[in-house]
Amino acid sequence: MPVRRWKPLSLLVTTVVGVVVTLQLTTSATAATSLTVGQAIGQQTGVSATVRGYVVGQPTSTSTVIRSGFPNDYALALADSAAETSTSKILYVQITSGFRAQYGLQSNPGLMGKHLDVTGKLSAYFSHAGLISTTAFAQVTGTPPSSSTTTAPPTTTTSAPTDDYYQNALGKTGPALRSALHQIISTNTKISYDQVWDALKATDQDPANPNNVILVYSGRSQSKSTNGGGVNDWNREHVWAKSHGDFGTATGPGTDLHHLRPEDVSVNSDRGNKDFDMGGSPVSEAPGSYTDADSFEPRDAVKGDVARMIFYMALRYDGGDGFADLEVDDVVNNGSAPAIGRVSVLKQWNRQDPPDAFEQRRNQVIYDTYQHNRNPFIDHPEWVSALWG
Repeated sequence: MPVRRWKPLSLLVTTVVGVVVTLQLTTSATAATSLTVGQAIGQQTGVSATVRGYVVGQPTSTSTVIRSGFPNDYALALADSAAETSTSKILYVQITSGFRAQYGLQSNPGLMGKHLDVTGKLSAYFSHAGLISTTAFAQVTGTPPSSSTTTAPPTTTTSAPTDDYYQNALGKTGPALRSALHQIISTNTKISYDQVWDALKATDQDPANPNNVILVYSGRSQSKSTNGGGVNDWNREHVWAKSHGDFGTATGPGTDLHHLRPEDVSVNSDRGNKDFDMGGSPVSEAPGSYTDADSFEPRDAVKGDVARMIFYMALRYDGGDGFADLEVDDVVNNGSAPAIGRVSVLKQWNRQDPPDAFEQRRNQVIYDTYQHNRNPFIDHPEWVSALWG
């Protein structure tokens, strides 16, 4: 039988006892096909590409890349030289959720100076030359990366990839970002206040006991069937107090699941319509929570949850749909004004308590089953600082 010579990267086909066996040759063309950072900066066309560069820090604004004290795991900066400091020669890379644990700089500061191959779309991020919607990361070690390092790790999100959902907001900053996000989340389905009872039984289900819900401030796991108005029942807590803007339980802000949570009746009463701040006396049925005459401090495990719910409400309800324009400010005692404080404390809580699996699952259930919109600050906590400093 004559010997056949096969070109590189072709399929090798051999015949063994009449059976055709096809083998895929395993090679990597990454080094040959990847772009330099300089090339990527010059080709911001939205096409997918692999870019090779050195990690030189984390972008925090259009003109700022920090090299220590990283605030989160959501972005990194690449350059053709590990010593590069000019942002005009740096590519801003969005780190999608499945890669944050391994390639986020807050969790992995040792990545500084490392050589990476990153695959994504060549499109602006933070209004700067960028690589967004990333699908693969791999460290360059002198040999082609294996398929296991370039395949996206599993993610808990099962529907509507968030980068597609936020496509019109990616790369924007300031008022343009706020406007884009508001437009994205404002087409939500609305439910009635009675429907909220059943919805909360799904959104806040105890992961360890499907018959129970978790109470937001108390942290207690309690039977779903004990909802009501009696002592030790749970009811519907408006995290953005409904008197702040006087929207009550009207369909819209009064029934928006992104800020409604189950809570013990008496703890709900203790919170009342107080603003959020630090300090006070312990709340007896909500361990780790404190309250005084004009403010409420939730337990540490949900401080970030509370902050992101408040920021969602301020973004979603801007006065354009018949309800008050909700805003965050840096005072307490807001009363019936359409405002809640303190924004300085809420920003701190957002950084201190990043989204956990419970909060992320809740966001997904609301999106999939009820309102079909998301809380952007759960998917992108860094947008809090982008919009409120």
